[in-house]
Amino acid sequence: MLVGDKEEIMVLEQQYIGDEVYKGKVKDLARKYSSLRRTRPDGNCFFRSFGFALLESLYHNKSNYESFRIIAEKSKDKLLELGFQKFTLEDFHDQFMEVVNLIGKPDTTEETLFEVFNNKDYSDYVVVYLRLIASGQLQQDADFYQNFIEGNRTVFEFCRQEVEPMFKESDHIHIIALSTALDVGVRVRYMDRGDSTEAIAHDFPEDKAPQIHLLYRPGHYDILYPL
Repeated sequence: MLVGDKEEIMVLEQQYIGDEVYKGKVKDLARKYSSLRRTRPDGNCFFRSFGFALLESLYHNKSNYESFRIIAEKSKDKLLELGFQKFTLEDFHDQFMEVVNLIGKPDTTEETLFEVFNNKDYSDYVVVYLRLIASGQLQQDADFYQNFIEGNRTVFEFCRQEVEPMFKESDHIHIIALSTALDVGVRVRYMDRGDSTEAIAHDFPEDKAPQIHLLYRPGHYDILYPL
């Protein structure tokens, strides 16, 4: 499966038997979230989790759907202006919009979205297009993002090597770029070996209320559902 079923938060305890640090953080999560949904740990987990969680959120809150659909529709022209190749872009944008438009159809159910995201062709097209959107945002604001790129790489080089290719893992810079480009608030809970007794939350962008919630464990993202 690319996107799993909802599970109770406390199932995570089974992975950390005898590990009091992680078990404490699982208990903390359980006080704030009812369940989680796992995604395949293939390097695309952030983009796939983001895409599914966002569209699921829009399915349940149609008042935000139309404004997002317009942003998604216009994103292709924005990327073309930044120099992306039309023949590369159009196919991915068309497939992405096909999935986005499903949310606006009266006969679409949660199961429809679940099936689409577990259909590798559709699911991977969504991931690729979200990667392109993130890349476009990074290049549009290259002067700002250059400060966060290690080594001697330019923003353009970073995008070609670390953002656009499938299976490349994501970091803060990917999250900031994608959430900014689509005007979507994301709260990421970080569960690691840090000293804190809770899974620390970071909001992207910092001034926007979270629309979707993700759990980060070293190298991997899953979807969280608040109580």
